[in-house]
Amino acid sequence: MKTNEDKYKMDGVMSENGFPSQDEAELRNIFAASCVESAANHEGISAAEMFGRMEAVNLFSELIYPCYETLHTQSRQIVTEDILEALHRREAKKGDVI
Repeated sequence: MKTNEDKYKMDGVMSENGFPSQDEAELRNIFAASCVESAANHEGISAAEMFGRMEAVNLFSELIYPCYETLHTQSRQIVTEDILEALHRREAKKGDVI
C-alpha cells in the first residue's frame, strides 16, 4: 500500500517538507515559464503568442537561461521590464516590430 509520502517521491529524493526536490533544470524551466506569463500579461497577449515571439529572437537561449542566476534574484517587475526591453530591441533589429 502506498503512503502519502510514497506518492511524492521522485527518484528517491525528497525535500525537507516531504515534496519532491526540484532539480536545477526544472527550476530554470519554471522561471522561464513565469517570464513568458508575466511578459504576456504586461503586453495583453496570450502566453502562446509571447512564447513564439521570445523564441523567434532567441530570448530563452541567449538571455533567460544563461542569465538565470542573476535574473531570478530580481523582482518580477524588473525581470519583466528587462525581458520586454530585450524582446522589443531584438524584434526591432530583426524587423519584426509588433
